[in-house]
Amino acid sequence: MGREMRRAQERAERRQQSQRALQPPRAAMSAPPTPAEAAQQRGSLLKPRWALDIISELRKVTWPTRQETANLTAVVIVVSIALGVVLGGADLLFGWMIQHLLVR
Repeated sequence: MGREMRRAQERAERRQQSQRALQPPRAAMSAPPTPAEAAQQRGSLLKPRWALDIISELRKVTWPTRQETANLTAVVIVVSIALGVVLGGADLLFGWMIQHLLVR
């Protein structure tokens, strides 16, 4: 590990230690959940907890705009066509080489 890497790592460690010192201490133990809170954490029969977790995660997603979607779709189409042309050309070249050089 180079000198710069060690210094950067030491600075990061010092930064983490200073941030830990600024944070208030955590409570030792919290009170156990009430039966109503426990039922809410599990979810219900119609809304299981895993479904609620999926919905909450999907709300955090940054969805692309219509313009970004159109641009990325165009990029995929152009790259696919270009790759198809390259692979088709290679196929024709190798077919010609096998037919004229090996089959003769």
